[in-house]
Amino acid sequence: MHVSADYRARAGVLRNVAFEIDVGEIVGLAGQSGSGKSTIALAIMRLLHLKGGTLTGHIRFRGCNLLSCAEREMRRIRGRDIALVLQNPVSSLNPALRIGTQLSEAWEAHQHAPRDRRERSILDTLEAVSLPPDRAFLRRYPGELSVGQAQRVLIAMAILHRPALLIADEPTSALDALTQSEILRLFACLHRELSMAILYISHDLLSIASLCSRVAILHEGEIVEFAPVEGIFQRPAHPYTRRLIDAIPSSPLTGHPREFAGLRQ
Repeated sequence: MHVSADYRARAGVLRNVAFEIDVGEIVGLAGQSGSGKSTIALAIMRLLHLKGGTLTGHIRFRGCNLLSCAEREMRRIRGRDIALVLQNPVSSLNPALRIGTQLSEAWEAHQHAPRDRRERSILDTLEAVSLPPDRAFLRRYPGELSVGQAQRVLIAMAILHRPALLIADEPTSALDALTQSEILRLFACLHRELSMAILYISHDLLSIASLCSRVAILHEGEIVEFAPVEGIFQRPAHPYTRRLIDAIPSSPLTGHPREFAGLRQ
């Protein structure tokens, strides 16, 4: 992709942002709050207009420029070929609908199949994200779930159709440390089993180091560095990247993150 983006009240939110994700690769996108990370996620989904934004450039996916696709075609791509997991699972689920209803609606948006096939696919997907694969769980409402369970439901909805690209926008920011670790392991497992590419967006460089092969550093709307994770930690080239790494506290067990030697799950 190579894009620039503006909002009505703010120009230059993204300026010539360029990076690529190979088939089946996990790429991290790191930067502080307000740097434009979520704008990139919305840009790829072609949803930036809902926030009053405009986009120029190109986003190539399977040989096509998404910015040239008609909205009808984008509706087929969203959720089926490219899926998005948002950072707040509680507000992302409809509190008035049962979990099974919401998963069924996500399924039927892109596939029409007999009820038993749909239900089997949903139960298999629940099992894939370590949720109970049974009808009792499907009858529950979002308010009856823990935050970690709700996040797993969102991930299940995103992978129902086995997308080629999964965008995870700060998926662990609302979780406690233990659940964060579990969700990171889940993403690594899904990547291995489904061979899907993942854009993992986070302000947490250590979680990116544990999961991703390459990382793009976003600063004030620009990609200032894009390199393998090991290189970013051991030989950061940009002053902003060095400041990000220096801001990570040292651990008495692992030392300073500059001594990174491979944290991948």
